[in-house]
Amino acid sequence: MNSSPPRALAFPDISIEIGPVSADAPIRIGSDEHKRLFCRTLLKTFNPYKPAVIDWPKLEKDVLDRLTSLPIWDIAVQTENRASLNVATYGEDIADALLKKAVELDAFEEKRHRFVLSNLVEAYGIKLAPEPAYPRPKDPEWAFMVTGYSECIDSFFAFGLFETAKRTGFFPPELVDTFEPVMQEEGRHILFYVNWVAWHRKNMPFWRRPFFELKVLAVWIFLIWERIGIAADVGHGVQDNNFTVTGAEQLGADIDVAELIDVCLAENDRRLSIYDPRLLRPRFVPAMVRLARRFMRFSKPKGA
Repeated sequence: MNSSPPRALAFPDISIEIGPVSADAPIRIGSDEHKRLFCRTLLKTFNPYKPAVIDWPKLEKDVLDRLTSLPIWDIAVQTENRASLNVATYGEDIADALLKKAVELDAFEEKRHRFVLSNLVEAYGIKLAPEPAYPRPKDPEWAFMVTGYSECIDSFFAFGLFETAKRTGFFPPELVDTFEPVMQEEGRHILFYVNWVAWHRKNMPFWRRPFFELKVLAVWIFLIWERIGIAADVGHGVQDNNFTVTGAEQLGADIDVAELIDVCLAENDRRLSIYDPRLLRPRFVPAMVRLARRFMRFSKPKGA
């Protein structure tokens, strides 16, 4: 399949009457006001940047070599394509007008990430493997949940890796600034998703909840299995979904795993702290990482 970048991307119509949302009163999870708050947060923080007009900075040869050698570009482009399709397919059958608008915007932003990556690889001469076909998901809810929880995992580590790349100078400031809107969108997406899960769970018929919880468990098992890398074959153009871990290895030998985890935790808290505190935050990945962190020590003295 041709992996050349698409050339046009039309902005979605996100105009809709949202209704009042109290400024600071407690929000009952699953209520209509809860839905208005997490949908409003996504819709009102939309950044209308255009990938086609991004001015990619000229890079020195050593920086360009580091960028092009990162083993993430194929899987990143494919992940964004699948995410866009998964989210858009789920949104097609949503009856609630406000929720539908929010999910459609989420799908648009996932697709726009693909445009950004496509323009980047073209600008810097990065070669991609041929893309696979992207069939429509047979179970839209499952596909939407896989995408949502996958972003909760990947964004947590991406926040830390992005900050580490800034601190180490792995990426020049100009390139960091170019990617910052994408990082902000990832934070908005996981915030929206975890609140949708909580709202959706509360509003489904009681008899459906056990099946939904089993589906949640199945999604996590699937994602953990996927990230073990059992099907990785980098040499044949199929890249390992552990690209956050692999990417960390490219940032330099002086990065300590425990220190990197601390950065991930701090960045996750920082990036999500700017949103309404009444909204739920992703908890599973930070909690598991904090638990693991308790048993870690720095492998070298601070300041070494």
